[in-house]
Amino acid sequence: MASSATHFCFFLVFLVCMSVGESLASRKLQELVVDQPNLLKYHNGPLLSGKFAINLLWYGSFKPAQKAIVADFVASLSAPVKRSGPSVAAWWKTTEKYFNKSANARRPLFLSLGKQIADERYSLGKSLSQAQIAKLASANSQLGAVTVILTSADVTVTGFCSVCGKHGSVATPSVSGGRRYKTPYIWVGNSETQCPGQCAWPFHQPIYGPQSPPLVAPNNDVGLDGMIINLASLLAGTATNPFGNGFFQGPASAPLEAASACPGIYAKGAYPGYAGDLLLDKTSGASYNANGVNGRKYLLPALYDPSTSTCYTLV
Repeated sequence: MASSATHFCFFLVFLVCMSVGESLASRKLQELVVDQPNLLKYHNGPLLSGKFAINLLWYGSFKPAQKAIVADFVASLSAPVKRSGPSVAAWWKTTEKYFNKSANARRPLFLSLGKQIADERYSLGKSLSQAQIAKLASANSQLGAVTVILTSADVTVTGFCSVCGKHGSVATPSVSGGRRYKTPYIWVGNSETQCPGQCAWPFHQPIYGPQSPPLVAPNNDVGLDGMIINLASLLAGTATNPFGNGFFQGPASAPLEAASACPGIYAKGAYPGYAGDLLLDKTSGASYNANGVNGRKYLLPALYDPSTSTCYTLV
């Protein structure tokens, strides 16, 4: 099973850079993604292509307003790209450049919001292992869908805080003819009370490194806005490396992928401890870089652009 540690993993990358000074760290970060034209190697495996639904499994206690933040983000991925202002859909289009470099992506990927499942009774308890996460994914998997498991703030998951989420694949239950298929899944945890300094940065004070003031979250929910960052990173990794043999660099068990190859970068001018020159909502004071449906604003990570060998940001 392929998996990808998000946000915290690449957060650690730039924290290491901090120890040698901001100017040196900035140069090292530039060397990592700019000066290596083939940073992410293609391993000849399939990418996600065709129509895929994003099914959301809400494990634990979530408010309706919190569910709406995530549902609107997913719906924004396939919204028409507007010429005025940066959008979630424009950010997502960067992943298409990976398909242009793959012989195994027969059709473009189109994502849509699928079904939403509520597990409010904590069917497997409030302390989950990664094996139980995979079990939940397998039980709710279906062909042509990515199962996204979102665990609430009161649920602990093995490895959470050292990673803020993972993606992998599981086998579907048997279908007609007894044949089983691999389907991708994603897990993301709510870091409202668990390690927000790792998994909800830059909306929370970091545990290590420069202690600059945290940014105001665009949806006024540090835990959920942090989840959006991690979910966005993992969706990009799932699209371009769904089964562990797509685009990545490093070991398959802990790969650098489309988003994690650009640690801590959200806008131009970013350097370790500084997310970049983001847009500012004049009313709320929130920082963001993408507009979504229903008037939503989001903060999304930079994506590695394989056509330019740079980290692409919307602003």
